[in-house]
Amino acid sequence: MKKRTIWTIAIIMGLSFLVLLFLQLSYIEEMVKMKKEQFDESVNRSLYQASRNLELNETLRYLEKDVSKTGRKAIKKDSMTVGTDGAPKPSHEFAANTNDGTIYSSFQMKTIAIKPSQMPKGIILRNDKNALSEASKSMREMVKNRYVYQKALLDEVVYSILYTASEKPLKERVNFRMLDQDIKAELMNNGINIPYHFTVSTQDGQEVYRCLDYSDEGEEYSYSQLLYRNDPQQKSGVVRIHFPTMNSYIFSSVRFMIPSIIFTLVLLVTFIFTIAVIFRQKRLTEIKNDFINNMTHELKTPISSISLAAQMMNDEAVTKSPTMIKHIGGVVNDESKRLRFLVEKVLQMSMFDDRTAIFKKKELDLNEMVENIANSFTLRVEHTGGRINTLVEAENSKIYVDEIHFSNVIHNLMDNAVKYKKEGEPLVLEVHTWNADGRLMLSVKDNGIGIKKENLKKVFDKFYRVHTGNVHNVKGFGLGLAYVKKIVDLHKGEIKVESVYGKGTKFTISLPEIA
Repeated sequence: MKKRTIWTIAIIMGLSFLVLLFLQLSYIEEMVKMKKEQFDESVNRSLYQASRNLELNETLRYLEKDVSKTGRKAIKKDSMTVGTDGAPKPSHEFAANTNDGTIYSSFQMKTIAIKPSQMPKGIILRNDKNALSEASKSMREMVKNRYVYQKALLDEVVYSILYTASEKPLKERVNFRMLDQDIKAELMNNGINIPYHFTVSTQDGQEVYRCLDYSDEGEEYSYSQLLYRNDPQQKSGVVRIHFPTMNSYIFSSVRFMIPSIIFTLVLLVTFIFTIAVIFRQKRLTEIKNDFINNMTHELKTPISSISLAAQMMNDEAVTKSPTMIKHIGGVVNDESKRLRFLVEKVLQMSMFDDRTAIFKKKELDLNEMVENIANSFTLRVEHTGGRINTLVEAENSKIYVDEIHFSNVIHNLMDNAVKYKKEGEPLVLEVHTWNADGRLMLSVKDNGIGIKKENLKKVFDKFYRVHTGNVHNVKGFGLGLAYVKKIVDLHKGEIKVESVYGKGTKFTISLPEIA
C-alpha cells in the first residue's frame, strides 16, 4: 500500500472521529445549558412562591389576631338587645308575628323554612304565606347588614396590617424556620432535592439571618428574591440562596454521555496507534528490503572469491605452483572469516533480541584498552592519510565489562569514523577518556561527513542506515551502532551522539566507575 493511500485513510478516519467527538461535546454543552436554565427557573419560581407564602402567613396571622380582638369588642357591645317583654335576647334574632298574633323567632322561622314538616299547625292551618315571606325578607336584610359590617371590619383590619406590620423590624416579621420549610417544600415541588444555604438581609445589604449549617461553597452562583415586595422599599427584605452541589447536580443529567466519550477517545487513540504501527511496519519493511540488498551485496563478494578460488584449484597449471596454492588458500581463509563475521553479526543481534546474551565480565583498564585498539587502527587510518589522537585523562579508569563485546564497541565506533570520512580530506580521529561526576567517560570524535539532524535519533535503530536504496557509498547492514547501544545499555551505561552535518560526529559513552 502506498504511503499516500495510508495518509488519505488516516485523514478521513481521523476527521470522522474528531467530528463525532465534537458532536458529542456539543450535545453535552447544550444539555448542560438547558439543565441550567431549567434549574434557574425552578429555583426562582420556588423562591417567589416561598416569599408569597411568607406574606400570606403574616396576613393570616394578623387577621386572626385582629379579627379576634375586634370581634370580641363588637360582640360585647352589640350582642345583647332587649326584647318587647324587657328580657334580653341575642341580637341576631328577630320576631315574626303571624295573623293570629303568634310570635316566632328568626331561628324558628329558619327551621320552618328548611324543614316545612316542623311548621306549627297554626301556620299550616292558616297557610299565611305573606307572614312567612316577610320573615324571610327580614332575615335576608339582617344577613346583608351583618356582611356589610364584617366586610368593613375586615377592611379595617387589612388597613391596620398594612401600616403596622411594616413598621416592625425584618427580624421580628420573618419566621425563619417556617421560611426554611417553605423553601425546601417549594424546591421539592419543582424537582430540586439537593442541599442549600440561605441568608436573609435588608434592602441595604445588612444581614439579619443566616442558616445554621451555612457554607460559602458555591456562593458565586446565588439566587435572590424580594420579601414583602409590596411594602416600601426600605422595609422589604431579600432572601439569597445558593447550592454547594449545583454543578454536580446539573452535570448528573449528562453523566450517561461520559462512557460514550470515553469509548470514542479509546477508538481514536487505538486508531492513531494503528496508523503509527502501519507506518512503522512500512518503514521496517523498507529497512528490511534495504538490509536484504546490503546483505546480498556483502555476502556476494566473499562467496564469489571463494568460488573463484575453487575454480582455480581445478586448474592443473595453478595446482603445480606451491606459491599459488598458498595464495589461494589464504584468500579462501580470509573470505571465510569475512563471511563468518557477517553471519555472526546478524546472529548477535538476534541473540540480543531474545535476551539470551551471557557476559563474561571482569575488571579492565579502559585507558589501556583504548590505546591497544587505537594502535591496531593506526595503520588503517594512516593509509588514508589521516591520524589518531589518543587522550587518556581518566584517573580512575577501571571498568567491569565483557572484554570482547566492549572492545567491539570501541572498534565499531572507530571503524565508522574511517568509513564515513570526507572524500579528499585527511581523517582526524580523536579518542578521549576522563572522569566526571562519578562516571567514567569515553568519546570518539571525527571530522567526517557528519549526520543530519533528522537522522540523529535513528542512528541506533537496527538495520537503519542514512543512505538508502540499492547503491551505497559505504557497505554494511546497519547493525553496528545498534550493537554498540545494546552493549552499552547492558553494561548500565549511556551513549549519546552529537553531529554537525559536513563537519563531523562525536559519540560519548558514560560508564559507572569502580570504587
